[in-house]
Amino acid sequence: MELEQRRSDFEKRGLRVAALMYDPVETIRAFAERKGITYPLLSDPESEVIRAFGILNTNIPRKSKAYGIPFPGTYIIDENGVVRAKFFEEDHRERYTASSILVRYFRDDAGRAVKTVETKHLKLTASASDAVVHPGSRITLVLKVELKPKMHVYAPGVAGGYIPVAWEIPQTGAWVALAAGYPESRTLHLEAIDETLPVFEGTFRLTRDVVFGQRTELAPVVRDGRITVKGSFRYQACDDKMCYPPQTLPLEWSFAVEDLEK
Repeated sequence: MELEQRRSDFEKRGLRVAALMYDPVETIRAFAERKGITYPLLSDPESEVIRAFGILNTNIPRKSKAYGIPFPGTYIIDENGVVRAKFFEEDHRERYTASSILVRYFRDDAGRAVKTVETKHLKLTASASDAVVHPGSRITLVLKVELKPKMHVYAPGVAGGYIPVAWEIPQTGAWVALAAGYPESRTLHLEAIDETLPVFEGTFRLTRDVVFGQRTELAPVVRDGRITVKGSFRYQACDDKMCYPPQTLPLEWSFAVEDLEK
């Protein structure tokens, strides 16, 4: 299980890992032994804690054997018991990966599926939080942009005909690419034309979550046990003397696909 594999990464940040389940102790013990899980698995057979946190999965019919399960999610709680962040999905078949939480909350380097391309304006490194995905996985893709000296690119929302950076990922039946997260831009005043524009300079980081579909949605695009997500990064770079023609750089991430527990 991925959370077991990344347990030490949470613990070195001062966080202890535990999971709450609605199953009885005997079922949880057998599951933990079979999967080699060593962190605490807590039993809440009457879903009392689940209800207290307001995370009872109301999409499950009351007559279903699965009634009582929580919405899948993760809380990050500090030493004073204060919830500092939460990562939840409404569909119980979808869930953030542990690696995605590390990338998003702790700004860990995304060390999977790493590829780098360099132009005369910048170096672009594309990576992912995970190397392996399952049906319903929500992972995080990362673009690290390192601009060459004196270069800048335009941030989203720029007006006046300037071309902002744009991260495109076509939507398919196999995944949904959510909106990209951009850092705060800075304003640059161009004295020659007396304009003030939002730009990125130096090194900046973009993140974007991708939610993969279920088995039937993934099957048509999985090849030899892998799935490939493609996209592009468009930008127009300028220095203190001139603007260069826009460029579009192709992007690609390849993942191994594993099935979930049946």
